[in-house]
Amino acid sequence: MKNSRRKFIKTAAASATSFYIIPRHVLGGSGFVPPSDKLRVAGIGVGGMGGNDVRGVFQSGKADFVALCDVDDTRAERVVKKMKKATYYKDYREMLEAEEGNIDAVTVSTPDHMHAVQAMMAMKMGKHVYVQKPLSHDIYEARKLTEAAEEYKVVTQMGNQGSSGDGVRKMVEWYQAGLIGEATKVYSWTNRPVWPQGIKWPQEKVTPPADLDWDLWLGTAPYKDYVGNLVPFNWRGWWDYGTGALGDMACHIMEPPFRVLELGYPKSAECSVGSVYVGEFKRGFFPESCPPSSHITLRFDRPGKDDLEFHWMDGGIQPTRPEELGPNEIMGDGGNGVIIEGTEGKMMCSTYGKNPQLLPTSRTKDANVPESIYRVPKGDGGHYNNWVEACIAGHGSEEFERLSSPFSIAGPLTESVLMGNLAIRSYDYQDNKGDFPGRGIKLVWDGPNMQVKNFDPANQFVKREYREGYSL
Repeated sequence: MKNSRRKFIKTAAASATSFYIIPRHVLGGSGFVPPSDKLRVAGIGVGGMGGNDVRGVFQSGKADFVALCDVDDTRAERVVKKMKKATYYKDYREMLEAEEGNIDAVTVSTPDHMHAVQAMMAMKMGKHVYVQKPLSHDIYEARKLTEAAEEYKVVTQMGNQGSSGDGVRKMVEWYQAGLIGEATKVYSWTNRPVWPQGIKWPQEKVTPPADLDWDLWLGTAPYKDYVGNLVPFNWRGWWDYGTGALGDMACHIMEPPFRVLELGYPKSAECSVGSVYVGEFKRGFFPESCPPSSHITLRFDRPGKDDLEFHWMDGGIQPTRPEELGPNEIMGDGGNGVIIEGTEGKMMCSTYGKNPQLLPTSRTKDANVPESIYRVPKGDGGHYNNWVEACIAGHGSEEFERLSSPFSIAGPLTESVLMGNLAIRSYDYQDNKGDFPGRGIKLVWDGPNMQVKNFDPANQFVKREYREGYSL
């Protein structure tokens, strides 16, 4: 009813003025979007991947960046020079307060530990948000962002671009057509990390670059002196800032089976972790750093069906090749991939859900299943345009319903991803006796209440304490 009323008002207003004013889109030619109809966007974090996000949103042709924010002037310089009309800020809080009346939406492309506070501040102001993967650093943050998206009726999208691809949609259609029967197991893997993990925190103090505001970069994290080889990339391997290989790639790789099988919260998590040896084969204990490799097993309860066993592997660990895969055929894309095993067959894809195939691969060409799911157009930014059009149309619109990775989907996916990290951090938890009581146990998870029921020390990792000046 609300949408119909809004469309009626727009139509009536257009009719009342149509005799006097030539529409702007006519003056501008086919595909022209009047400036007054464009989404006004502010970008938080505009170097690196943030620069890609700014370009992706801008290339839709339906958005203008009116403000940009980054704590690193050098990293931001390239985008700032291109977006000449945008006002540049260092502190996202200052930008959002100053530009509140000038912006409709915000992109968040900062390190993992800052996603939640930045997105939440924007949503509380009624701004639509696009947030890079993983949606958050902690499970608690993911839940709160998911709830806030519904509370504030804003349009949301996580930056896992593969969710807008044709591959995952084809896999859903294959599964719904019964081509592999009932799923029993999932294997997913990545060659990450490609940055240092399982190492000791550097002891040498280094002077921060003059163009980097180190205190603002730390944000929610505890204060530490600046160290080299951390910014702008290797922060991913440290728990204070990053979420390791899982956070970097699982929202891309776990998303296809998560969507195909319509999974919710896992019921349990367990893991094994790769060792780092120092001296005479003594395992180094570095609680601040993510491990160099891990194998995580999640179990999902499915009403009326057997539990689903979901494996995640990183650091070069891979599952055994399926017998149906030829000896010279690539498993996934080599370094990354997904295999879904079913009672009547298997299917496989690579990163982002690309190159979906039934196994043996000879079955793929004969899989004539009609398309039944909306395809996101490839042009005009694809995944970004999917969000931009929904922002312009508004919450509850047809475009809103076509979103690929709104927080209603991205939030539970991120929680499942981070449940793997909860298992890793419990595995490496050391008590005051020097023992590791979490090793060898299975975490029993109460998803709705966000609580580990059988190992209380793990619950400290569900929600962080922020540094003063930051809050959800």
